[in-house]
Amino acid sequence: MRYLYTLAMYLATPFIVLRLLFRGVRYRDYHRRWRERFGFALAPAVRGSLWVHAVSVGEVNAAEPLLKALRNSYPNAPLVVTTVTPTGSERVRQLFGDSVVHVYLPYDLPFAVSRFLKRVRPRLAVIVETEIWPNLYFACGKRGIPMLIVNARLSERSLRGYRPLNGIVRQALRSVRVIAAQSQTDAARYRLLGADPATILVSGNMKFDMPVPFDAVNAGSHLREQWGRLRPVWIAGSTHEGEELPVLEAHLDVLKRLPDALLLIAPRHPERFKMVENSVRSLGFTLATRSVDRVPSAAHQVFVIDSMGELMPFYAASDLAFVGGSLVPIGGHNVLEPAAMSRPVLVGPFTFNFEEITLTLIKEGAAERVNGKEDLGARTLRLLLDHGRRQHMGEQARHVFDSERGAVKRVMELIDQQLQE
Repeated sequence: MRYLYTLAMYLATPFIVLRLLFRGVRYRDYHRRWRERFGFALAPAVRGSLWVHAVSVGEVNAAEPLLKALRNSYPNAPLVVTTVTPTGSERVRQLFGDSVVHVYLPYDLPFAVSRFLKRVRPRLAVIVETEIWPNLYFACGKRGIPMLIVNARLSERSLRGYRPLNGIVRQALRSVRVIAAQSQTDAARYRLLGADPATILVSGNMKFDMPVPFDAVNAGSHLREQWGRLRPVWIAGSTHEGEELPVLEAHLDVLKRLPDALLLIAPRHPERFKMVENSVRSLGFTLATRSVDRVPSAAHQVFVIDSMGELMPFYAASDLAFVGGSLVPIGGHNVLEPAAMSRPVLVGPFTFNFEEITLTLIKEGAAERVNGKEDLGARTLRLLLDHGRRQHMGEQARHVFDSERGAVKRVMELIDQQLQE
């Protein structure tokens, strides 16, 4: 089974490279640092590192408090962070600069994985959320590198996706010392996937431990001063293809009742910034962008946030937030970011990536689920017109966020135990 998997990886590699080339047409960072994808790390070789893998922006944000805790507890150990996407890489640089070593995770080819591990020589491997690469896991197990999956989540969709590889995934998971799941549901799915039940525990969601930057609140307040504190403002964060048009149509409904309303829209992927700007213009909105105008004026109806790593201040500056990836079957994005800013949350029907958190927010009156694109405008308008309802939802959102903190401390205790052993 492992031989067939590795053969399939070799055969798929040319197509993976072509896909990166295609994505690089829109976002040129995909064309850079190719050698790292095959284990040729450009950074100097390190020894005895603590290695944390976070695939993209969301996982890097989730790992931020853990990485800071590792840096404080083990100041003399090199800290290596791997990502898969350029946006994840950029987020690592924004958060940590040169205080960590960043390289791209190599493709799951035996020679690339071996070259990477020889270069990084980790004392410990920490995988954030869900990234199961059999050859990588086998290589760590063979070398005696303690491996942990932390903040582990596994949606029903991902569980079904792994089933064709069930045998080799089960073997790979036997190389993992600890699986610290976000919830009981995630823990149960890892057991169904074949992980050793003795290695699985529930530690909670580290995203609740993400720092709430005081400067984000201040920056949000400053933004509101510039475009009008009494002006109705809502944000659509981390949107995907198929979501911007419904969001813009919803804003048309809002403008009929609130003609001075402002929509902030933040596409999830940088390569789609221009496409979204063109869609906004084609519908006749007056448009401003972060890259050109910095902030919108009273004359602008839509503001496109064509930058990365700036969502928190804009959540703080808004009256309510729609979290993208949920009107289309992506699975939703991080509902905790607006919750941390005490903002009411709207989500679509597809939230399987954050199902339990979303259900908790809905149950506690902090979030509402939009039935579909037709419902988005009506719900948004209703909340924008009801200050008391928004305030109550925002308070409940922050209460949920605060009450669930503590996962990073529990994960650090697991890491300390592995390093001591």
